[in-house]
Amino acid sequence: MLEIEGLSSHYGRIPALRGVDLRIARGELVALVGANGAGKTTLLRALSGVQPVSAGQVRFEGADITAAAPERRVRLGIVQVPEGRQVFGPLSVEDNLRLGAFLRSRGEAEREIERVYAMFPVLQERRRQSAATLSGGQQQLLAMGRALMARPRLLLLDEPSMGLAPRLVEEIFACIAALKPAATTIFLVDQNARAALRVADRGYVLETGRIVLSGTGTELLANDQVKAAYLGL
Repeated sequence: MLEIEGLSSHYGRIPALRGVDLRIARGELVALVGANGAGKTTLLRALSGVQPVSAGQVRFEGADITAAAPERRVRLGIVQVPEGRQVFGPLSVEDNLRLGAFLRSRGEAEREIERVYAMFPVLQERRRQSAATLSGGQQQLLAMGRALMARPRLLLLDEPSMGLAPRLVEEIFACIAALKPAATTIFLVDQNARAALRVADRGYVLETGRIVLSGTGTELLANDQVKAAYLGL
């Protein structure tokens, strides 16, 4: 579904990505792990079209989208849940969700919102509340639900466990794993390497803008280099 070849990106003269090669097949849950500052968020921003690319190519289902505008990528089905959730605090939960369906007809939006409520019942219970009154974990569910309203074919998740208590982290990753049977392809970026690799079919390790390791989630969890650098073992 997604092919990245030799992707590089800079912030001014500072390189953030250095020749990244990566593949994601349809229906996979692929995790990208790495330390803070490794370039994980930059890669997702480049895939969303909001971070300029200085070299390389991005192909989505065989089509070159390297220079495609962000809105075209959303229309193609590439949707990102941003780091830090970024919900619209003054708006109600339901209005936040409806903003995710701006490309859908009214009828489609109604069907999607019922699907999201069935997946995350707490959002239906709190649909009239302002998003700012939700807990951190509930806001993360809301951000994920808002993205799902667009019927993504490729869902990009940026640090979904950031700032959450351990119990809530488990719940969020259980929800992420539950999205797979819905035929959603997921690219998951998270500093919590153990939790991310446990739910992943395959994973990549990013260090200073370069992919240094790849394998199945199980293989990377058992890798001595990953254990020492990211699992505290």
